[in-house]
Amino acid sequence: MRSLILCACLYLVPPAGIAATVPTALTGAEQRGQATFRHLGLQVYEARLFTEGGGPLDWSQDFGLELTYQRKLSQNDLVEATLREMKPMSNVPPIRAQLERCYQGVRPGDRYLAVSKGPDQVSFWRNDRAVCTLSQKGIKTHFMASFLSENSRSPRFTRALLGQ
Repeated sequence: MRSLILCACLYLVPPAGIAATVPTALTGAEQRGQATFRHLGLQVYEARLFTEGGGPLDWSQDFGLELTYQRKLSQNDLVEATLREMKPMSNVPPIRAQLERCYQGVRPGDRYLAVSKGPDQVSFWRNDRAVCTLSQKGIKTHFMASFLSENSRSPRFTRALLGQ
């Protein structure tokens, strides 16, 4: 009986490395690509892109981007890096205050999941807990393009994330 209960419990636990939030936050999503972001040779985070059925990225559809951090970073580091990465992609909307509400400092193993909800919302989960939603015209493109655009800082990273 004990082994039957153990088997049932193991069946309910998601496989290691799979964010339990992704299926809940984005119905029908499967991993499309994965990439490691490095700065000065040091691994900063592992990124995974989730799309409908794991298909090619379609900006008209909702999708999710998960970052698993490998380094300790402060809230200020995260906010400043996000704003810096968004700036070349488009006119950065005034979202500093929203980002400060969304982000907390991270330690190795912490995860943030960003899921688009139409073109004007991106919701965030930190370690499987909903933390905030950015709501602003075009925020999906403004925020996600820094990772997924042809003009991103690291074309190789973007291609891997897009599963190319």
